[in-house]
Amino acid sequence: MGYESAKEQFADWGVNTEAAIDRLKDIPISVHCWQGDDVVGFENQTSSSGGGIQATGNHPGRARNPDELRADLEFAYSQIPGKHRLNLHAMYLDAEETPDRDEIEYRHFAPWVDWAKNQGIGLDFNPTFFAHAKADDNLTLSHPDEGIRDFWIEHGRRTRDIASKMGEELGSPSVNNIWVPDGYKDIPVDRMAARARLEASLDSMLLQAKDNMLDAVESKLFGIGVEACTVGSHEFYLGYAIRKGTLLCLDMGHFHPTENIADKLSAVSLSMPEILLHVSRPMRWDSDHVILLNDDILAMAHELVSADLLGRTRIGLDFFDATISRTAAWVIGTRNMQKALLQALLKPWETLRAAEDKLDFSARLALTEELKDLPYGGVWAEFCARNQVSVGAELIAILEAYQNSVTDR
Repeated sequence: MGYESAKEQFADWGVNTEAAIDRLKDIPISVHCWQGDDVVGFENQTSSSGGGIQATGNHPGRARNPDELRADLEFAYSQIPGKHRLNLHAMYLDAEETPDRDEIEYRHFAPWVDWAKNQGIGLDFNPTFFAHAKADDNLTLSHPDEGIRDFWIEHGRRTRDIASKMGEELGSPSVNNIWVPDGYKDIPVDRMAARARLEASLDSMLLQAKDNMLDAVESKLFGIGVEACTVGSHEFYLGYAIRKGTLLCLDMGHFHPTENIADKLSAVSLSMPEILLHVSRPMRWDSDHVILLNDDILAMAHELVSADLLGRTRIGLDFFDATISRTAAWVIGTRNMQKALLQALLKPWETLRAAEDKLDFSARLALTEELKDLPYGGVWAEFCARNQVSVGAELIAILEAYQNSVTDR
């Protein structure tokens, strides 16, 4: 169906498709670097794999160095409408040196900033508290050993310095998101002591205020090797973020499979000015599959629009699949997030709210179901055309051609 016909159908419901298209083009999504190399990184030193981070599969084309990763990202961005961001982990430095995690400096990431300037995108950052010998016990900031805690505190401080400089150089604040794998495989006898150590470590790490960056903390239900207790639980970080004024990161894969993460948005937004999202697809809990245009993603997008949270929410992605083309995964996953947002922007919210406010739940149900038949695809195709990116069979051919070009890596 052509755009003009779709535009008329939406207009019959009081929806302005042009306004939706204009709004969508200004919503940046922070694309995660670690999909491109299976969460390996470029530290050029021997490291442990710990922390419950594991990409499965051996599809050809994995990026082996920063230049290959940047080339893959450039291709992915060329097939994603709009201007977006890159979410970079501290293990992705670009330097001849091999500093340990507590020795990293801005200069080790300066090539990424130069590249981001050329691409016209912003950067977000993450300390890397996994895949290191000092994380083998699945304890970092909450470790009983003060020396190990100090090592990771220093790592976190340095990532905040780097994020601040990135934000300054790019003219856009960098979100520095803190996730630690800390926990216990079997039932601990003193959860309070571990959580007190984590809180004290975070306080020490975040003590100095920084410009041009935003701190975020990210919870998890459990991880591989920490099935009995996760020190940084949702309740821990929810309270911490409210008390300390950080962003709270809600990762869709870090909760019980029956929890509705979209429902949490309005609840936590009443207690904090901004939220960070990591959008993922947990097929079996935190399995981090490429996101689909499914009910979970649609519910998330609809809540962001309905609750007027788009201006207060930083949207990032978090999935990694080594069984398929990594560049195709980026393109498909990011575009699905955009499609969900577009569908949410194309809803007649005033009409829906009016039915709900009158307690006319029959009308609300009828409206909700009838709206599913509207031609969202026609508006999406128009949005892509205006941004000079392909759809349908043409997109699939482009994705396949690029994958074929990197198969020999």
